[in-house]
Amino acid sequence: MSFLTAHWKNLIMANYIVPPDFLKKYLPAGTELDLWNGNCYVSLVGFLFKNTKVLGLRIPKHTDFEEVNLRFYVKRFESGKWKRGVVFIKEIVPKSAITFVANTFYKENYETRPMAHQNKLQAEVLNVAYQWKNQENINSIEVNAYDFATDIDAESEAEFIMEHYFGYTRFNENTTYEYEVQHPKWKQYFIKNHNIQIDFTKVYGNDFSFLNTLQPTSVFLAEGSEISVKNKRKLVL
Repeated sequence: MSFLTAHWKNLIMANYIVPPDFLKKYLPAGTELDLWNGNCYVSLVGFLFKNTKVLGLRIPKHTDFEEVNLRFYVKRFESGKWKRGVVFIKEIVPKSAITFVANTFYKENYETRPMAHQNKLQAEVLNVAYQWKNQENINSIEVNAYDFATDIDAESEAEFIMEHYFGYTRFNENTTYEYEVQHPKWKQYFIKNHNIQIDFTKVYGNDFSFLNTLQPTSVFLAEGSEISVKNKRKLVL
């Protein structure tokens, strides 16, 4: 049985090219940075959880909620093949119980903040936005996209960003937690414009202050799908 199942919906992905050295101290044991065309990426991702179940059970008032995370991309070689995954710097959700479960059982770095979202269609333009409060500041990520979902091109930047199916968590210098996220290949909407209003220093710390003055290399909006998060593995390396 999966640990968690849900529908992930309307995933905004704002992607920044960063120097690889910035991320090395966050690398879990046994992984290495995964690059695309020689570039190292950090992504700011906002999306909706819908119909969430833990161990097959619905938790009242915890089935539908927002998440915004900052992540980067890694790979791990095992049994003759590469596993491609992500490492989360921080994941923000509005439900303290979700934070407790993720931090306790998956050793993630979740944080609980007041959050809201917007999803509306007008004149064939889809507006999707996620907001959260950090101290007294309101942070937001928003896109307008044309309401027509298309397949993702093979070997494209969008495919690289969206097609990572493992999560890796650094526990200490020798121990890593690994879990698999299963979902079909997503479709994407073409972006018309975007707006990002975030104090990266206050939300993610001084290591990521440079993102305050850096424009994203690309911004994507994925349609999303049903997903399944498998139980974690503890890797002692």
